[in-house]
Amino acid sequence: MWYVVNLIRKDYKLVARGGVEWIKCSAFSRIPWILHAFSLRGGGVSRTLASGLNLGFTPQAKRAEVEENRRRFFSQLGAEHFAIASLRQTHSSTVYLAGLDASGNLGYQLAGSSVPREITAPLPEGDALLTDQPGIILSVRTADCLPVLLVDRHRKAVAAVHAGWRGALARIVEKAVGEMRRLFGSQPEDMLAALGPSIRVCCYEVGQEVPDAFGGRFANSEKFFRRDPAASSHARAAAAPLSSLSLRTPGHAPAAAPVARLDLVAVAEEQLVCAGLRTANIQPLPFCTACRTDLFFSHRKEGNLTGRMMAVIGIRP
Repeated sequence: MWYVVNLIRKDYKLVARGGVEWIKCSAFSRIPWILHAFSLRGGGVSRTLASGLNLGFTPQAKRAEVEENRRRFFSQLGAEHFAIASLRQTHSSTVYLAGLDASGNLGYQLAGSSVPREITAPLPEGDALLTDQPGIILSVRTADCLPVLLVDRHRKAVAAVHAGWRGALARIVEKAVGEMRRLFGSQPEDMLAALGPSIRVCCYEVGQEVPDAFGGRFANSEKFFRRDPAASSHARAAAAPLSSLSLRTPGHAPAAAPVARLDLVAVAEEQLVCAGLRTANIQPLPFCTACRTDLFFSHRKEGNLTGRMMAVIGIRP
């Protein structure tokens, strides 16, 4: 039996079915041809640090467990017969068009290229997927990075975007909107955006290299950051001279001592508005993955061995 529980905002709802939980955007749910979800960690068969509904192949994840989690998730979502499109995410600004050929085989086409790439090849490297074909689920995996789902209500086109700080710096969100405009004739003022669970400004500490990088790409970039002057002064004094040489996972953790906290949602909202979306059509989910590890996986809070969630969107056949 389905049940729905209102979250902090009425823009989103928590849905549970068959022991699996996910979050839906209310505005998307009112469009009958859209299938979408932001998964939570509840349910699933994974154990240890990735316990719950781990949907990504992390270093310690058992393939059989992840595959069973995915089977349960897509089955309860009603997407078991969809083709699942995904990428090898690299914190880039690379966008792919996903499509089915005449034989029903899933392929990928690099935005700006006319050469399709078959699913039999290794998954392409990139961080955003687009489609206007029914029967395809676009998916991105996250454990702190910001998932963004886009819908063009009139052209019947959708996108899924993975935005860590490096992808946000490279304007991956704005680029995805631009590619929908180019490929599908989408009008940004007709589009909706749902910003899913991610690490928020309360917890996303970054080193000085991150404000410096944003300062070179965005006017008034300081509005994306929260600073504690005393902590920033101490951190800068303690920072190593070769702080850019980091062994941390790109896009997740600062290379140097933290001097500020980054607001990924503010960066994404800025890019969406710059791309032409109406502010009223941008709906951010009010949860921080690092604060709520009871609901979400968090790379920053739990380390690289934690699980991965999925944000998915597709067009019903």
